Amino acid sequence: MRIDDEDGVRTITFDRPEQLNAFTADEASELSTAIEDVDEEEYDAIVLTGEGEAFSAGGDLEAMAEREETPKESYDRTTETLGRVVETALTSPVPIVAKVNGDAVGAGLAVTAVSDFAYAAESAAFSCAFVRVGLVPDTGGTFLLPQLIGLRDAKRLALTAEFVSAEEAAELGLVNEAVPDEELDDAVADLLETLQERPTATLGLTKRAIHENMGRYWQEALDHELLTQSLAYGTPEHEDGVRAFLERR
Repeated sequence: MRIDDEDGVRTITFDRPEQLNAFTADEASELSTAIEDVDEEEYDAIVLTGEGEAFSAGGDLEAMAEREETPKESYDRTTETLGRVVETALTSPVPIVAKVNGDAVGAGLAVTAVSDFAYAAESAAFSCAFVRVGLVPDTGGTFLLPQLIGLRDAKRLALTAEFVSAEEAAELGLVNEAVPDEELDDAVADLLETLQERPTATLGLTKRAIHENMGRYWQEALDHELLTQSLAYGTPEHEDGVRAFLERR
């Protein structure tokens, strides 16, 4: 896994192209740490992408074949690896952008889903492939997919493991947009430019409010929204934003 920090953006590149950027337990831990280390004072955004032809083929099947563990051991391992990726991504104070350069399968699809934005190359394909190897979707898949694409389509992808094109992924809402392969870098760069024009602390508070309100009863959700807003009112970004609007700058 390669990490590049430049101009307030951390780019995390899955760099096992020979294995189609499949995740081992160690790499999942590295990914969560790389996300966790980013704060809103130094960074504006995180970009996730893959090297070579794939974004990520999901879990490393060769590593799976070598494991001998009890269900309890499996639970503990997954909680500390891919489970932690979901937690750090959802609670990260900066936006996370998936730049899906190629196929996203299994956990690769789930990492796309947990990102705040996702842009895909038109040549990319997506599959919630867990059932093909006798597994239940993890990395937040059973929770996030219905939120993003609706219950029926989430069941269709999870239970059939069929591949869908980048264009259909955009129509479903799994990604924001499918773009020609040669335009993927520019599309993500345009988004990053927009995000960097916004107050990072406020983006983090907004993201936090949205995620923490998922599944809450509406009265609890409104109360939490007001609490988050009260925190935003106290930030220098809010004060400067109001002043800039009034001064027409």
